[in-house]
Amino acid sequence: MPPLLAETKTTDLFIRKVNDMISANNISLRVGKKALFEDVNIKFTEGNCYGLIGANGAGKSTFLKILSGQLEPTSGEVAITPGQRLSFLQQDHFKYDEYTVLDTVIMGNKRLYEIMKEKDAIYAKADFTDEDGIRASELEGEFAEMNGWEAESDAATLLNGLGIETDLHYSQMADLTGSQKVKVLLAQALFGNPDILLLDEPFGALDVITRSEMQDWLLAMRARLNRTVLLVTHDMDEAIYLSDRILILNPAPAGIVSEIRIDEKKRDRNWLYEQGALRKTISQKIKGF
Repeated sequence: MPPLLAETKTTDLFIRKVNDMISANNISLRVGKKALFEDVNIKFTEGNCYGLIGANGAGKSTFLKILSGQLEPTSGEVAITPGQRLSFLQQDHFKYDEYTVLDTVIMGNKRLYEIMKEKDAIYAKADFTDEDGIRASELEGEFAEMNGWEAESDAATLLNGLGIETDLHYSQMADLTGSQKVKVLLAQALFGNPDILLLDEPFGALDVITRSEMQDWLLAMRARLNRTVLLVTHDMDEAIYLSDRILILNPAPAGIVSEIRIDEKKRDRNWLYEQGALRKTISQKIKGF
C-alpha cells in the first residue's frame, strides 16, 4: 500500500499534476508597510480538495478572497484554466433574505439569473413592442444554450439533496433557520456545476450533528463529481476528513510553509478517529516545530 502521508516543505510550493485548475503566481499583499503575503506560488490541480489551515491571523480567508477575485493582490496574479468556472460560498447569511430559496440558488449562475429576470420583465410589459420581441428572442436563445429550462429542477434537486424539502423552495430566505440558510447557500455555490469550489469555514455556524452530516455530504459529492475544492477551516478534524492536501499557512508575511498529502480514499468516522499521529504532525507544523 502507498503511504497515507507525505510531506513537502517549501516557501514556494508547486503541486504538479496533469491539469492545473487555478494557480497563484508570485502573490504579494501589503497594507501600508506591512506585508500580509509575500511571493506566494501555488498550483491547485483537478479533482483534489485542499484544506487551508493555520493559526489565527495566518491569512487563510484573505488568501481565498484573492483567489476568488474579491480582493486584488498588491502584485502577482491568479490564473484560472480557460473555460473553468469558479464558485465561492457566500458568507453573508442575510444577503438574500428578500429572495425566495429557489431564486437564491439560481443566482449561483449570475448570467442565467439576469436573463430570467430580464425575460420576465419584457413579457410583463403592457406595451410590448417589436424591439421587445427581438430582445426577448435573443434572450430565449441564450437561455436555451444555458439549459435554462432545467434551472429550477436542477436547483430543486440540489436543495432536496441537502435536506431542504420541496415545500420550502418558494419560501423567503428570511423565514429559514441559520442551518437551512447555510445549506441553500451551498446549493447556490454548487449550482451550474462549477469546476472549482471555494469554501471559507462553510460549516462553522452549524450544530455538531448538522456539521457532521454536511461534511459527509461534501465528501460524497467530491467522490461523485471530482471537483477541485479549496477549504478554509479552523477545525483540524474537518481538514483531515475532507482534504487530499492540507496546506499550512504561517502568520504574516503569510506563506504556505508545508503540504501534507493524504492518500486514503475510503474514509469514515472510524478512520478519522484513528488519525492521532496526523493531528500531532499538523499541530506541530502550525506551531512552527
